[in-house]
Amino acid sequence: MAANQLSAAPVSPPGPVPTHDHPMANPGYGKRSAPDQRPRTGHDFAHLLPRDAAIATYIDGLCDGADISVKMLAKVLPYGQCALRTSLNRLQEEGHLRRGSECIATEEALLWVTRTFFSRTSRDDEWWAAYTRGDVPPETQRPTRSRSYILLAALGEAAPTLPLSHAHCVELEPQVNEWFERGSTEAEIMCALTQGLPVPVYSPFHFVRTRLLDKLPPARIAPVREVVLRTLECRECRAPGSPEAMRGGICGACRGKPGDTPRGPAGAVPVQGVRARMSAVRAGLMPREERPQRRPLSSKPPTEDKA
Repeated sequence: MAANQLSAAPVSPPGPVPTHDHPMANPGYGKRSAPDQRPRTGHDFAHLLPRDAAIATYIDGLCDGADISVKMLAKVLPYGQCALRTSLNRLQEEGHLRRGSECIATEEALLWVTRTFFSRTSRDDEWWAAYTRGDVPPETQRPTRSRSYILLAALGEAAPTLPLSHAHCVELEPQVNEWFERGSTEAEIMCALTQGLPVPVYSPFHFVRTRLLDKLPPARIAPVREVVLRTLECRECRAPGSPEAMRGGICGACRGKPGDTPRGPAGAVPVQGVRARMSAVRAGLMPREERPQRRPLSSKPPTEDKA
């Protein structure tokens, strides 16, 4: 009776941990943050179980390159390796984590390194497949205002002498869009508009419009797109495979569907059918004692008959 009444003591989720306190992995390994994540909020992992949410929050606070292996996390978090492994598997199921490899090109050779990709924003299998190919799909949710409008609206906070009204922001929005189309960043535009301001600025709207026109940068040459070589691996058997076959981070064989993960060249015999095929081949062979005897070849050259 006493044993049935025992329960595991609740463990409070770890609080924010400075990144410099967590050990880093070897160069080229460790955590890699997925791109295009939404800003942090207090309910990013509210859909997860408490322990999973605590571990996800901890990993999210670490910088890229941090060692997030099960053994290392067990040293810094109040959870055992089995519990951590279970939680990491559930993070894969929820679309926050994927394990795999990535090809790094150096001056001497191509090196495949182990990666653990983490996303604060939950992603579906199609997104992870596109990310593995290097083709990240755009976000479906769009902000209510463009970033050009947001930059103009925040201009008065950066430079109190340049407050703009809603109508002025809407009118100047196309000019800022052109800056973004030419490769400028928010910081570059803000610097161009706020540096060396005259005192006083009598008309902020006309001043900003003039600067956007006079300081418009030339169009930048788009960088050549790099070829991305990545692959994902099954969380159960660690076998590499195509992203389309890794549903929830598990290959088809571990999901009980061996047909989902074909291996070998086209037309090859499946692994589960090799023994049956070999048995059929052996059954069709003629026994050794029934094979026709071949005449042995003589090692001496034939002699010519002399008449």
